[in-house]
Amino acid sequence: MKILLVKLSSLGDVVHALPVVQDILAAVPGARIDWVVEKSFAPLLALCTGLQRIIPCEIRRWRKSALSSDTRQAWRAFKSELQQTGYDAVIDLQGLTKSAVVARMARLAPGGKRYALANQTEGSGYEAPTRWVADVAIRIRPRIHAVQRSRELAAQALGYRLPPRLDFGLAKSLALAPQPNLPPEKKANSVVFVHGTSRVDKEWPLQHWTALGRRLNAAGYQVALAHGNDRERAKSQSIARVLNESAAGHAVVWPLLPLDALTGELGRCAGVIGVDSGVSHIAVALDLPHVQLYNFDTAWRTGPDSASGRQVSVYAHPVPGVDEVWGAWLGCLETVVGGLPEPAWLSNAGNGAE
Repeated sequence: MKILLVKLSSLGDVVHALPVVQDILAAVPGARIDWVVEKSFAPLLALCTGLQRIIPCEIRRWRKSALSSDTRQAWRAFKSELQQTGYDAVIDLQGLTKSAVVARMARLAPGGKRYALANQTEGSGYEAPTRWVADVAIRIRPRIHAVQRSRELAAQALGYRLPPRLDFGLAKSLALAPQPNLPPEKKANSVVFVHGTSRVDKEWPLQHWTALGRRLNAAGYQVALAHGNDRERAKSQSIARVLNESAAGHAVVWPLLPLDALTGELGRCAGVIGVDSGVSHIAVALDLPHVQLYNFDTAWRTGPDSASGRQVSVYAHPVPGVDEVWGAWLGCLETVVGGLPEPAWLSNAGNGAE
């Protein structure tokens, strides 16, 4: 069975959809799965076990110059690549107009069908064209975790029961991730700070990061600082400068890394503390000890399952305090590895139906 998944962006949304691949492989013998995604996120999908083909697009960029000859040429090349294969099932996991257009362009095999969301779920984007172009529109319970939304949609589309274990499919491929020449450090004893986010109102104050870094340094940890642009790099440098002023301080700023290399480096560290962002969600997918910081009460929809103890979210308004985050980190370290319970939001998984 040939299956096309359409989940274009953003990074966190792509990460949340990763378990769909492993679910299908476990439930549908011989399934061959392709995925359409924004080009900038393709390196992460390259680490996803079991994907046959990754079809990159640049819809975000193409929209800015829709009438240019370069954009028209790139669009034709994308369409040609998309239509190389006839699919038995095309599943729009995103529910937006842009993903609906891509799903409609994909070529179906004889008897093939397009599947999409029939309704909006709480806190998630949704646009009507996604159900207009679908052969089968599937209703999902409105209050649902982002990971579970994609899993249930695919399970209902293909008619299987959700596997009992949640698997993002990254762990087995980490050895394939590039290993850049980073500053000397004991990576296994490093805690990564993920402070960057596309929304300013999701950030954590600079002084909180430095205070937390001092506690980690005092406990024997090194702090590694990741970033995705010049603004975030400047903040990383500011945090590292303050921490390294102390004789006990040790912080390193990583260079700008592609997603596959960044994922590999995260997987070799002791854990991650970060704001609600795509990179923090990668930490969850890697099953790292992780504290995720929320200035809004939305962790129920996008955050880690705090019941496991290994990965927790901390919410407070206007921002969580350093003591709360430090206590959560210590709690993560006390969790025994292995035999962890399934996330609470899987309790109603059943056969993928409401």
